[in-house]
Amino acid sequence: MKKRMLVSALAMAMVMSVGTVWAASKIDGKLTNESKVEQAANIAIGENNKANMGSVNMEGGSIGKTGVVTNKSTVEQAANIAIGKGNEANMGSINMKNAKVDGKLTNTSTVKQAANIAIGENNKANMGSVNMNGGSIGKTGVVTNKSTVEQAANIAIGKGNTANMGSINMTDSKVDGKVTNTSTVKQAANIAIGENNTANMGSVNLKNAEVGKTGVITNKSDVKQAANIAIGKGNEASMGSIQVE
Repeated sequence: MKKRMLVSALAMAMVMSVGTVWAASKIDGKLTNESKVEQAANIAIGENNKANMGSVNMEGGSIGKTGVVTNKSTVEQAANIAIGKGNEANMGSINMKNAKVDGKLTNTSTVKQAANIAIGENNKANMGSVNMNGGSIGKTGVVTNKSTVEQAANIAIGKGNTANMGSINMTDSKVDGKVTNTSTVKQAANIAIGENNTANMGSVNLKNAEVGKTGVITNKSDVKQAANIAIGKGNEASMGSIQVE
């Protein structure tokens, strides 16, 4: 009976990827993703898998000056899990790769009693975050992340993993516009365990990124009764801070 229940739960969970995906598109109008997830599981198991819940994912393409992209997600009593190698678990987040932003991009997420977990090697667990790899934010670009996380766990376990909660993370990107992160974290845990892992909570993290003369980066975080932990070798834990490498 227990085995049947487990198989049934996994079968339902593996098809419950709630989000919007755009590839190599140009957005000059309005794109809005509103999601409410309760008592659900979103699971990716194996290699190079992605588990998305209440998220917007954009690869390539651009958001023009008149473009407005909004993600509003409410996640309660849910689990978002990636297990294996090269997996990514996203909950209430906006994820961009090699995209250009000249318009407005806003992520508003409320996460309660939820778990966002990446286990294995080179995995990423993102909860209530904006993540940008490559690309740029132009002079007219405005990127805003507003997240409220309560009684939740964001966990990356293994080697080369990253756990982000209520953060903005940018790698190999250029910022000429405005980037604002506002996060409220209560009774939550953000944990990276193993080797070369990173745990970020209520932070703005720039790696190999450039902030131009007109670029403005602001981080406002309110963290109460929370734990931000990195355990092992070569790990890093950031809470309510701006990190520039």
